[in-house]
Formats: sequence, C-alpha cells, structure tokens
Amino acid sequence: MTETVKRSLRAGLRWTSLRLRLVVVFALVALVAAVSASGIAYWLNREAVLTRTQDTALDDFRRQMQETAAALPTRPTKDDLQRAAGEMASSSPGYSVLLVAERERGKPIVGYSDLDTFTRAHVPDSLQKQVARKQPLSSNNEHEYHLFWQRTSIAGTPYLVAGTRIIGGGPTGYMLKSLDQERQDLNSLAWSLGIATALALVGSALLAQAAATTVLRPVQRLGDAARKLGEGKLDTRLVVSGTDELADLSRTFNRTASSLEKKVADMSAREEASRRFVADMSHELRTPLTAITAVAEVLEDEADTLDPMIAPAVHLVVSETRRLNDLVENLMEVTRFDAGTARLVLDDVDVADQVTACIDARAWLDAVHLDAERGMMARLDPRRLDVILANLIGNALKHGGSPVGVRVRTEGEELVIEVRDHGPGIPEEVLPHVFDRFYKASASRPRSEGSGLGLSIAMENAHIHGGDISAANSPDGGAVFTLRLPRDAERIVRNDEPGADAPGEDGAT
Repeated sequence: MTETVKRSLRAGLRWTSLRLRLVVVFALVALVAAVSASGIAYWLNREAVLTRTQDTALDDFRRQMQETAAALPTRPTKDDLQRAAGEMASSSPGYSVLLVAERERGKPIVGYSDLDTFTRAHVPDSLQKQVARKQPLSSNNEHEYHLFWQRTSIAGTPYLVAGTRIIGGGPTGYMLKSLDQERQDLNSLAWSLGIATALALVGSALLAQAAATTVLRPVQRLGDAARKLGEGKLDTRLVVSGTDELADLSRTFNRTASSLEKKVADMSAREEASRRFVADMSHELRTPLTAITAVAEVLEDEADTLDPMIAPAVHLVVSETRRLNDLVENLMEVTRFDAGTARLVLDDVDVADQVTACIDARAWLDAVHLDAERGMMARLDPRRLDVILANLIGNALKHGGSPVGVRVRTEGEELVIEVRDHGPGIPEEVLPHVFDRFYKASASRPRSEGSGLGLSIAMENAHIHGGDISAANSPDGGAVFTLRLPRDAERIVRNDEPGADAPGEDGAT
C-alpha cells in the first residue's frame, strides 16, 4: 500500500475530514427524508386501514341494529336477545355482539353472540355511560341516542368497541371488532418502510461517497501538490481540466508555483554567486596574506630595535594582519558550510584529553578550570570539536574573564559540555542573536578583536555532528554555553554520504 493511499485512508477516517463530513451530512439528510416520508406514509396508511375497517364494521353494526335488534319485542327474553346477537354476529364482517335489555327496572338481561370472546366486562365504563346518555333534541340533533365507539386493547390485542341504543325503548347493543389483522398488516408495512429507509440510507451513503470522491479528488491532488511544493519540489504542477472553481484554483496554484520556482531560482543563483564570490575572494586573499604575515612576523621580531615611535605601529600591523588572516580562514570555513561541502572525519577520542589538548595548545591552562573524567570516549571529528571548544572558551575568556569553567558529562547517548564564565552575563535582548554571523553585543561587552564568526562557526560544527549549542545566563552570574553532541556521529556520516539511501515510499499494495 503506497504512502498516498495510506494518507487518503487516514484522512477519510478522521472526524475532521471533509469526506467523512460529506458522507455524514448526506446520510443525515437521507435519513431525515426517508424517516419523514416513511412516517407520513405509515401514518396515512394506518389511518386509511383503520378508518376503512372501522367504518365498514360500524355501518354494518348500525344496519344490524336497525334490522335485527329493532325487531325484538319491547320486553325481550334472554333467548330473544341471544338469538338476535347470534344472527347479528353471523352476518357481520367478523365481530361479536352483545345485546342488553331490561325485563324489569334494575334487572338487565344480556344476550351474547360469543360468551368466551365478548362480555359486558369488555365494554369500557365510559363508553357504556356515553351510549346510555339521552341526547337533547334540536335542529341539529334529531335522535336521542347515537352510535359511539372507541379503540381499546384487551390482553395486548387491539379492538374496536362500539355501542348504541334503539330509540323508543329497544335494547342496547355493543359490538367488539378485533383489529389484530390490521395491526399485522401495519407491522408488515412498518417493516417494509424500515427496510426502504435503510436502503435509502445505504444508497445515500454510497452516493455521498461517490460525490465526495468526485469533488475531493481534485482537492486531494491539490493537497499532494502543495505538500510536494513544501518539500522543495518546485517543478510540481497540476493537470487542469474543466472550467469550475476547482479548475480555477488549480490554475492559480500552477501560476503561484511557477512564480515561486522562478523567485527561488533567482535567489539561489544570487546566493550561489555570493558564495562563489566570498570563496574566490578568500582564496585570492590567502596568497598576499601569506606574504604580509611573513613580513609582519619579521617586523615583530625586529620591533625592539626599531624607533619607539614606530614600534606601536608595527605591533598594530602585526595584530591586524593576524586578525585578517583569521577572518579569511573563517570566511572560507563558512563558505564550505554554505556550499554543503563540509564533511566529518570521525575518530574515537577521549573527550577529557581532547579538551585538555585544546586548552593547552592555546595556553589557557591557568585561566580554565576543567571538570571531566578521563576515559569518556566519543566518536567525533576531533578537529571540529577543537574548533567548537576554542570558540566557546575563547569567547568566555574575552567577554567574561577568567576563571572559565568547563564541565564535561554524558546524558544517555549525548555528550554535554558546559562552558561557564564569571562575567556580567548576556543581556536578554542579545541572547537570541549570539550565534548570528558578525553579531557583536558591543553595547554591553568590551570591544572584541574577533571576526564575529566564531560562535556561528561553532554552531555549524555542532549541527554537522547532529548536535546543538544553547546560550543562557547562570543564576549565580555569568554566561553558560551548553554543547550537546551525539556520542557516536557515525549515523550522521552515513546519511551525508552521496550513496546514502533517501527515504522513500512503501511500494507494497
């Protein structure tokens, strides 16, 4: 699986990804629409089914009451009621009948079409009261008694219960119609609508995925191109097709990339010309400087025999010649760093011996206190370590004064060397710039005779080892420079070799 595919999958799984948000929004819209449509369809079908069944049963019950129950005697017997209830139920579309009459006041008699299915206990009290209540006659109401009904549940089964009374002293009739078949039909309809909703949701998700892929593929290509551009591949361009907003964005990206490539090329050319000029100038200066240095050394040897008025000038010429020679050497070193040609030459060194040799070679033994254990080995470039130490210790002696403390220790796989002076410290506004080239804090430090490149070269030599240098002020006074280097810089050398493998993408699928 390639890195691009992996990035696409990770981007698709993030909650903040545009693809996932599009899919979720599409799914939510489809879900709301499907649920709303299914709910409305279910409600309309439910009302239609129940109303049709209810109206059919009520119309038939009203007709049976008018034809059968109304034909009973004024004082019917229980057998009369039983027979009439049976006739009404047998000719009905599937409901049970209950007829109630009074032989004497307060002594009702009841006839059942099915005693096991429908008794007077199944009739709600509220419905019985409503059926028995005589309605006042008016222009809008021509009958004293009306047909009333309600839906109820008996033992978990839905039923339609209705009742009415024969006008003129006839019996009161009740019917019980089971709605279980209608419930089963509505449940089947609900399942069908649920499956349709789920299918709509899945379809919307697939449609959203397809739409997101279509819309986001140009965005993904644009993101990959921007990533490559950020990695330095300035020749990256997009293939533009179409006239939509994304195509306009791609054209803008291509124009921006072209402009950036041109500007970077111009800047690189100018920077290369500047480096070449500095390198050529430094190289050309070495020959005359060699001759001038030789003459200056002769003049220095003869300074004691010269006129006292001339001797100071001779010493000044000698001092400035040496300073100019150091500046040229430092410029050449900086040029090598800028050109990327500086390389490490590693060796196994005893760090304590290396620091001692650096101090001894510059006659700093009386001004430097060394705290280092012998036998602390590291694989480094000894010449570049010497340059780093010479610049850090020399800077501390020049600006902080003696004694200068040098402490060497290890932290895991790191070598840590601290160089501390006892001077006034470094002003806070100067700390971010102490490693800048040609930067001098002359307002707070004594005048330096250095080139202004020493700390910068020390930092470059630390970086080429894969390390770093930091500057800070000690709470007890004075400045502290901390050098951190890997104890084994072999890995840095391997990565810098021309044949070293560059990181690539996994080509497995």
